[in-house]
Amino acid sequence: MNLLVATHNPGKIREMNEILAGFGVRCLSLNEAGISEDVEETGATFTENAVLKAVYYAAATQLLTLADDSGLEVDALNGDPGVYSKRYGGETPPLYARLMGEIQDVPWVERTARFRCVVALANGSGLIGTAEGVCEGMIAFEPKGSGGFGYDPVFYLPEWGQTMAELTAEEKHRISHRGRALAAIFPLLRQVVDKE
Repeated sequence: MNLLVATHNPGKIREMNEILAGFGVRCLSLNEAGISEDVEETGATFTENAVLKAVYYAAATQLLTLADDSGLEVDALNGDPGVYSKRYGGETPPLYARLMGEIQDVPWVERTARFRCVVALANGSGLIGTAEGVCEGMIAFEPKGSGGFGYDPVFYLPEWGQTMAELTAEEKHRISHRGRALAAIFPLLRQVVDKE
């Protein structure tokens, strides 16, 4: 069964296929479904944006659709970049460059942060449900690791003694915000897949 994942990001599709391996679904990107336009993320929360995307693309394609909205919340920046995480970094890589500049003088104990992800599942009839996952950590003083993408090289996990980008794919999927959100929506996804 095909599951449309509301993204053009090949890194996210690769992650989704790895996480959902053996689940009986094949994750398709928007590109693979022939969709080039992006839904404008006008929501004020991760949930609003995830639902907006899932419902829109499910209605447009009549495919079971999983959409997520996720981002980094940095306590020293009052929760920013939050829902603006992707745009916050600008067009010039790396994505985390602006963040590192803004908190360069923040002491270690105040560099607490979290990745938050909300996933929404919809079909052509509308929203089926949502789930959330959170991963707590710190913002490192310098990037480390070559895995993952986005803010992963600067997101330090104290219990692992590594950044998210230093973890293996399997480790990341188990503890990441996206992995936790997907695990939370698995029962609902299983119900839908079993009915097909």
